[in-house]
Amino acid sequence: MGALHEGHLSLIRHARQLAGPQGTVAVSIFVNPTQFGPKEDLSRYPRPLAEDIAQCRAAGVDLVFLPEAEAFYAPDHSTWVDEALLSKGLCGAARPGHFRGVCTVVAKLFHLVAPDIAIFGKKDAQQLAIIRRMVRDLDFQIKIVGVETHREADGLAMSSRNRYLSGEERAQAPVLRRALLAAKAAAKAGGITPAKLRAQVVKAIRRAPLARVDYVEAVDAESLGQPGAQCRKLLIAVAVGFGKTRLIDNIEVTLR
Repeated sequence: MGALHEGHLSLIRHARQLAGPQGTVAVSIFVNPTQFGPKEDLSRYPRPLAEDIAQCRAAGVDLVFLPEAEAFYAPDHSTWVDEALLSKGLCGAARPGHFRGVCTVVAKLFHLVAPDIAIFGKKDAQQLAIIRRMVRDLDFQIKIVGVETHREADGLAMSSRNRYLSGEERAQAPVLRRALLAAKAAAKAGGITPAKLRAQVVKAIRRAPLARVDYVEAVDAESLGQPGAQCRKLLIAVAVGFGKTRLIDNIEVTLR
């Protein structure tokens, strides 16, 4: 959605590596209105387009696709792509309609750009899982590649929304990464239930006075449901507010 930072550029570099010297790397930049709720920050979302294009050019991007919302969605637009299972929990529970907007815009972008490979960051693990499911269920002939979250030196996941944090909020925000790393160590040690993992993470995050916990969940990384006896990989995901800024992060734990 633009406001490119080093996290986005890491995805571009990965795409450039996969495409090789003869391949084409395309970047879509589109602040998609259909994935914002009525009380969310569509109007204040940063749009430094000239800077974004310059960064794409410097990173070796061949094509930047810049659709206009008025052309992308007809005035009487009434067709949606809606994933109905993986989108129920985590961010989907607090942001009804968000992933319907995500699936619809990504399906349209896939149709218009027609990539062989599409690169997504793992910071939004739920989004990545939903897109993988959509590609599988709708038979898109596209390989989805997830890339590890790019982080600041203190562990904070890079995000376009980080610029909204005050100095004090920014200083406290790395508590998310510390809490997740401690939870991963506890999960790897074994003998801890998902409920106790969640409680541990919540307690750790609340040590930051400005942190407001939206959710902490420990789920099966593939189904995003409650982890059962056959769960091979656990996803511990958090959403936390600092002032008006909502940050998400996660960590994966291989169990077997």
